[in-house]
Formats: sequence, structure tokens, C-alpha cells
Amino acid sequence: MPSWKLISGLCIGFFGSLVAVAGIGYAMVGVPNEENAAALSQNNVYYWSDGTQMVAAGSGQNRQNVTIDRIPKAMQWAVISAENKSFYDDSGVDPMGIARAVANMARGGDTQGGSTITQQFVKNTYLSQEQSLSRKFKEMFISIKVGTKLTKGEILQGYLNTSYYGRGAYGIQAAAQTYFGKEAKDLKPSECAFLAALLKGPTYYDPAGNEGIDTSATREANTKRSKARWSWILEQMHNDEKITDKQYQDAIKNYPKLQGRKASKGMTGQIGYLADTAKKYVLNHSNISEKQFDQGGYQIKTTFKKANVEALAKAVKKVEKEKLDPENRELDKHVQFGAASVKPNDGAIVALYGGAGYENGHFNNNADTSGVPVGSTWKPFVLAAAMEHGTYRSDGPLSPLSKYNGNDHLKVKNNDGSYVLKKDNTPFFQENESDYPWGYISLRKAMEQSVNTPFVQLGMDVGMRNVRDVAEKSGILDGSFATLNPSFALGTSTPSAIRMADAYATFAAAGKQAAPYSVTSVKFNGQEVEGFKKPRVTRAMSEQVANNVTNVLENVIQNGTGKNALSLGRTAAGKTGTTDENKSAWFVGYTQQLSTSVAMFREDPKSAKLLSMNGTAGEKSIHGGDVPTLVWTEYMKAALKGKPDLGFPEAEKIGEIQDEVGAPSPTPTPSVEPSETVTESPSPTPTESSTPSPTPSDTCGFFGCEDDGGAQNGGTDNGGTDGGASTEPTPTDTNVDGGNSRGNGNGGIFGGPEG
Repeated sequence: MPSWKLISGLCIGFFGSLVAVAGIGYAMVGVPNEENAAALSQNNVYYWSDGTQMVAAGSGQNRQNVTIDRIPKAMQWAVISAENKSFYDDSGVDPMGIARAVANMARGGDTQGGSTITQQFVKNTYLSQEQSLSRKFKEMFISIKVGTKLTKGEILQGYLNTSYYGRGAYGIQAAAQTYFGKEAKDLKPSECAFLAALLKGPTYYDPAGNEGIDTSATREANTKRSKARWSWILEQMHNDEKITDKQYQDAIKNYPKLQGRKASKGMTGQIGYLADTAKKYVLNHSNISEKQFDQGGYQIKTTFKKANVEALAKAVKKVEKEKLDPENRELDKHVQFGAASVKPNDGAIVALYGGAGYENGHFNNNADTSGVPVGSTWKPFVLAAAMEHGTYRSDGPLSPLSKYNGNDHLKVKNNDGSYVLKKDNTPFFQENESDYPWGYISLRKAMEQSVNTPFVQLGMDVGMRNVRDVAEKSGILDGSFATLNPSFALGTSTPSAIRMADAYATFAAAGKQAAPYSVTSVKFNGQEVEGFKKPRVTRAMSEQVANNVTNVLENVIQNGTGKNALSLGRTAAGKTGTTDENKSAWFVGYTQQLSTSVAMFREDPKSAKLLSMNGTAGEKSIHGGDVPTLVWTEYMKAALKGKPDLGFPEAEKIGEIQDEVGAPSPTPTPSVEPSETVTESPSPTPTESSTPSPTPSDTCGFFGCEDDGGAQNGGTDNGGTDGGASTEPTPTDTNVDGGNSRGNGNGGIFGGPEG
């Protein structure tokens, strides 16, 4: 047994060593100040895929320190009441916070844990991304030293001058100018409480929203969070007797009025959206926080090709100029476009179109937006699920030559043969956009003409869960799926343009899926940041399924609703889509080299709610085969210029032909492959309407037949068969009425095939 003298000596030696280490550490660290932090602030530099510089942007341009006498008392007390009530009495170090940091690190978590204003000031002056116990102890020593060397006023001044308030604003002066257009000294108590609330995390407390960084940071959610935190801070200030009763009553009645966002230097045209997309990717694939990223010093190489980005923007502007006249036509106002172009078998986003530009006050990235239903561009996932899983009646995969009833106003059946019921227990009827009597048509023909009723019943037969799984494996994110009721088959889900382009790229790559990515490398101070490798390519579906979907979608362009894409002049596949009340229109198409999606919608600038496009561009209604397809074709011509036409792999025969229950008679097994199969009615020439030839009993004239819209003056401008999709959110309500009153006003003698 060791003697008590030995044990005592060891203990004294150990504690003496700790004191010595602490003393050395204390002596070696310096006292930070806000000037040091400002000097270290740098720009982030973004690069095109070829390595040339895209833009340099960061916080260095939006930072200005002010002395404590120019910071209102209300601002000082707002942060003290909210963040550190004992600020004027404590030593500057929170022992419990340090203990939490050590415990977190021991468990493998991060080392965050400081909670005093002094410790936060110290953190604000560090731009290093290192997360270690040594750094935590260094911060502790600095905080102790700061507490003994600086006055409380100097510490508070430093904290307010180095804190991040969002929108690229570092420091209270920049924040006051960014949010309120005034000097910090002129801030009112209500405005001070608002800025103090931002310190909780500007991504989630800026009422303008930050969906580009986190989809949960919507305008509505952020406003709710901001108001709750703002009112709580005012209450704390009042309870702490730092504002009078009158000041509190005046402030709590008036949530402050904010300035809108403004474009920072260089963030014009599409550059702002490209940088926004790349930033979001960096934050989601690294341990870098938004605050650290905005402090600057990063070099980000992106996947974006300058020529492709310019070609996509040019295509949108050209079609806008040709079709829209917002100066003279009210219904052409507030029209938005979003588009994205992705490399199949790779996932690289080579181009996107996010909107009119930051300089025009449009900060939401339409290429990565949510909330815009995709309509009938969803139908290929229903068909893919049928070929992958079959139906409850089939023994295996279902052939796209299987027939389903395409007539208008049909009851939808459950797997047990009972009818799907609405809330009032009456049968629910699915509509097409027109009442044309299609009868039993193949799924291939139904896709060609974008007929609703076959795909709703097919979705029920396959199982909407299987449809969802196929879409998810193809690249659609979980958070964008709509309720799994019958309308799910018609595109009530709201994935972004980026995700739709990527999901269709899965078909283009013969079933292989790669997640979309926008950044290939990130460096900080010359050192590579880990986490930016190409995504792994996985198999989402069999080659046989993917190639058969492609074969069917080739026919959509050759003979169906996507005929405006024929002018591309090369092999391509795609699908049009339009939603209920004409609130959005899509075209998603691809070659083996590129998959591109184009969305068009109208949006109320105040509420951000979608508006109907009926009457937009002087047309009764806008369809996916119209303006979106024209934009897609214009862009793809430029993007693929000089590149070979690779065609698509041959589609092998798949599945069994099993017609819907009630079909007149079984369809005989065809003797030709799907790629050679003719449609049920003679295929029209590219200049003709794709509606079937009329029967002798139809009333016809020069302008065509009343039922089919006419071959001479039909086309895709008015009317059609695709009635869109209900946006009914209630899971228990399966009322999915599609179309516009069964197509009334959209058919007739000037009708057309696509809705």
C-alpha cells in the first residue's frame, strides 16, 4: 500500500500541474475584440464547373462597428434579458456550460456549451471550424481573461458588433440598416426586441423565410417563431424593469415593419439562385454552420455550366416575351418560371432558372421551390409502379398495352370492388378535362393523350404506396409527397424542378439513380473540406421498366400532348402536366445526355398562394404542352447543340396484358415489341391533332368535330383530356374532382388534347 505521504504528494503535484497549465494557458491567450473579427471576415468565392470564377460574395462588405454609446439601451437590455440576465454580475464563464461541452465531446457530440454573453463574444471572434476540447478550454481561458481585462460595456459592445443577424448582416449597425434602413442609434424598443430574437438563429427567425436553407423555414413558420420570441423578449424586458409600462404597451401592439431583402453585390440574374443552391448543398453536406459559412473564406466549386445557365435563362426570356404581356394584360402578371437541368447517371445540376433575379425583388429559388403540384408529369411513376409491382389482380408486371377505361366521370374502385366514397358516403367520380368518350384504351395511349381516369384507377390497383415508393427511389424527397388518396396518381405532390429533373433522369439512365448535387469541392484557407464526393449511383428500377417508360414517353412527344417538343429534332422523351384550376403547368423531358424540367405558375406576391392561369397569355388555359414545352425545347436545342443523338436503349417486352375489370374482351398478345406497337387509332401526323379520328356519327366540319376538338384547328392551346389533379389535403376525403367542370369551355370545336 502506498503511504499517505506519497498519495498526498501525487495529489498536490497533480493539482499543481493543473494550476501551472491554467496559468500558462491564461498567460498565452490574447483578448479578442470586434476589430479583429471584422479584419478576418472574408468573401466566399463560387466557381463554375470549369474552374472560372462565378462570383465573390460575403460578409466583408456588410459590417461596421459602432461604440456602445451609439447602441440604444433598449437593444442592450433586450439581449441581456433574453440571453444572460446575470451579465453584469457573473464572471463571464458558465461552469455548467463548460461541463456540458466536455460531456458532449466525450459522447462524440459537438463542443458547444457556452451560454454567457462573454463566451458568445469570444466565439464570435473565432472563424476556425475546429471542434475540439482544446479549443473549448482556450475559449474558457479567453473568456476569463476578457472578464478581467474588459469592462462589461466593452464586452457587450463587442458581442453586439460581432453577432450575426442574418441576410449577410454582421453587427448591430449592419442589422439595423438591413432590416429597418436606419442607424443603430435610432432603433425603437420593438425593433430592438426583433433583432435580439434573430440571435436565436436568423435562418428560423427572419420572417422573410429561408426555405433555400431549410424547407421548414417558411415565411409563415418563421413569422410565427419571430413574433413569439419578440413578444417574449419584450415581456422579459418589462419584467426586468428595463422598459416602462408605456414603452411596453406601445411596443407590444406594433410588430415592426421590415424592409424587403436586397440583392448583395454580384447576386444578380441567376447568380443569386446558383449561389443559394450551392450554399444549401454545402450546409447539408458538412458540419459548417450558416453563421460560419457567412463569415466567409470558402472557395466553392459548383457543377453549374455557364453556357447552360445562360441558355436556360435566354429560353425563358424568349418565350416570356413572345407569350406574356404583363403591362397590358392583368392575368399575365405574377407569372413565375422554375427550371432545372441534370445529367443522367451522374446527378450533376448543370443549369437552373430560379426566377426574375434578386435585383428584381424575387428571392425565392423557383428551381428549388416547394408547393407547386406537378400534375400529370407524375403519371410515369404510376406506370413504372405497375410494371415493377403489377396490380392486385396480376401475377407479375403489367404491360403498358393493358387497357383501362378512359371515359370521363367514372367511379373509382377499391381493390375489393367497392367504390371509393367521399365524406358524405357517396361515390366519388374522377373527371377528365373533356368528356370525349375514349372507351377502353391502352395505358400507352392514355399516357400519350394524358387521360386521367385510367391512371387514377391504375394507381388504386397497383397501390398508391407502391407508386410512392417508386417515385422516392427515383429521387423524389419524402417531404414533398401528397396524401395517398386517388388524386395522388394525378400529381398532387409538390417536388421541386430540380427533383423532377433528377427523377426523370432515372428513366434516362435506364433505371439508375443519382441524387442531384451542385458542389464538387469546398476549400477553407486552402484546405479541402470533406463531404463533397459524387453521390453514389444506385439502381432504382430495372432496365426493362425504365426503358419501357421511356418508350411510352417518346410516344408522348411523337404523337401526343408533347408534340411541341418535336422541333428539338432529336430523340427525346417527356411528359406534360397541368393541375386543377390551371394553377401550374409542367414539362419534364430528357435525352440520354440531359434531363430538364420546366414549371410555370402564377403566385400572389403577398400570400405566396398559387393563382389560376386561366386567361394567362391570352389563352383560355395554359397547359404543360404549351409554354413550358416551348421553354424546354428552346433550351435543349442550345444545350445539346453539336452533341450526337444517342437515342434510347431498345425497350424489351414487359409484363402481361391484363385489362381493367369490365373491358369488353381480353386483348390478344401482340406479335411486335412495344416500340413497334401502333396505337389503337391511326397515329396522326405531327401537324395534326392527336385526338382519334371521328366516327361517322360525329358531327364534323372544317374546324373538326365537336367531341374531339378538331384536327384542323385543335392542338394543345385549348381544351383537352387531362383534367389535372385535386389539391384536397384531407386524408379521409377522397374527392379528387379533376378538370374544369368536366372540361366545359375547354373542349368544343377549338379543343385540343392536353390538359
